[in-house]
Amino acid sequence: MSLAFTRRRTAAAILTAALLVPLAACGSDNDKKDSGADASASGAPKANLTVLAAASLTDVFKTAGAAYEKEHPGTKVKFSFAGSQQLAAQVKQGAPADALVTADTKTMDGLKSDTGAPTVIAKNRLVIATGKGNPEKIENLKDLADTKLKVVLAAPEVPVGRYSKQILDAQKINVKPVSQELDVRSVLSKVELGEADAGLVYKTDVASAADKVDAIDIPDAQNAVASYPAATLKATKHSEAADAFVKWLSTPEAQKILADAGFQQP
Repeated sequence: MSLAFTRRRTAAAILTAALLVPLAACGSDNDKKDSGADASASGAPKANLTVLAAASLTDVFKTAGAAYEKEHPGTKVKFSFAGSQQLAAQVKQGAPADALVTADTKTMDGLKSDTGAPTVIAKNRLVIATGKGNPEKIENLKDLADTKLKVVLAAPEVPVGRYSKQILDAQKINVKPVSQELDVRSVLSKVELGEADAGLVYKTDVASAADKVDAIDIPDAQNAVASYPAATLKATKHSEAADAFVKWLSTPEAQKILADAGFQQP
């Protein structure tokens, strides 16, 4: 074997090794990205999670998120709140997120190709929200048909709007709302600001604004039950960490936080 051939083979080996080094480094980075990085002391992978959540979960999820971060050092949970139909549109458009929680099973069922298997984490019921002190003396659903009242509802495509239509239609009550809002918190806000005399919202929404509004209970026989399913999004880059958060929502600690906010057990 000539000396020149030996030198050429050695140089080729060195070049090949040099080219493999950055590829190996890239593979390492991707592995970390897919696995959600290092695990926290609790065993759940660390990650910065984005959770799309129904507007009615705004207050309770802020509390739940803080509790989760405390229990899982190194993990940060950021929430994006909106009407469930808006969240579904974001998922379909490919918005970067890791998990989804809607205020109804219908919306979640429409996203089967985009989510993992959903789990119902809580339930809720509707109430009539009025101004503090109930100045219009509203007593029941039938009173909402009074054309002198300014009643605000959520739009029919919004879960709470669909529930509202369901219970009003069942009682054959014709309500002409002054506006139809894109999420339940907008309905509540109209009542809080005095722009509406009454609105149909979730029981937990009124509880979050008890100093500004009153609630008129709706009998169970005339009411609707809202279920809140949670699921990991298939497009997440932190599947293990997202799965861990979704599963945590069914733990006793998370369920207590939800119950303290007025949500019913799933």
